[in-house]
Amino acid sequence: MPHDLIALSVSFLLLLTYYLYLGWRTRRAPDANISAHNARIREQWVGMVMGSGKMDILAIQTIRNSVIAANFMASTAVLLIIGTLNVSEKVGQWVLTWQSFGVDSSILSVTWQIKLGLLLLVFAIAFHFFSMAIRYFNHVGYMINLPCDPAKDALFHETCAYLNKAGSYYMFGTRTFFFSIPIICWFFGSIFLVLSTIGLIAGLTMLDRTPS
Repeated sequence: MPHDLIALSVSFLLLLTYYLYLGWRTRRAPDANISAHNARIREQWVGMVMGSGKMDILAIQTIRNSVIAANFMASTAVLLIIGTLNVSEKVGQWVLTWQSFGVDSSILSVTWQIKLGLLLLVFAIAFHFFSMAIRYFNHVGYMINLPCDPAKDALFHETCAYLNKAGSYYMFGTRTFFFSIPIICWFFGSIFLVLSTIGLIAGLTMLDRTPS
């Protein structure tokens, strides 16, 4: 149990340090952040569609594809929640197996329950983010084909804000799925939690960098 707490604290500090560094780097060089880069691209796309003054079927298809993608990810989160709940029923059997190796069954049971609880929380948060992404994508679907002047009309800025919110929620949901990887590795030992967190940060470093 102490090793698990230490590993969890180290992993949390590593992730916190990375995101503090990412925020600092974004303030110094906004163009280097892929999220800011994608937000600008979405705004340019909205300006192109709304400034054309005609019904754009391509815009609706793009929004529909985004809704389908977010819906698929939300459904995946629900399936993972159900799967985790099914696994939780077998914890008692695994505890009895580990008890034969001299491990305190009460401590082991509590540790596994905490890990499963965190994994369920991660998948539930991911479901929330993807559901919110679907909500905002649907709003954009109604707003995107209303003609306006991107330079003057407030509707353009509202549409950009809604679309960027949808994109942010989708990104948060995907990131939450990524965070489940260290928790899953944690079941195999505290050292794997730290190692997988380091590997996750290395992967996020590449994902958060604007392609050159």
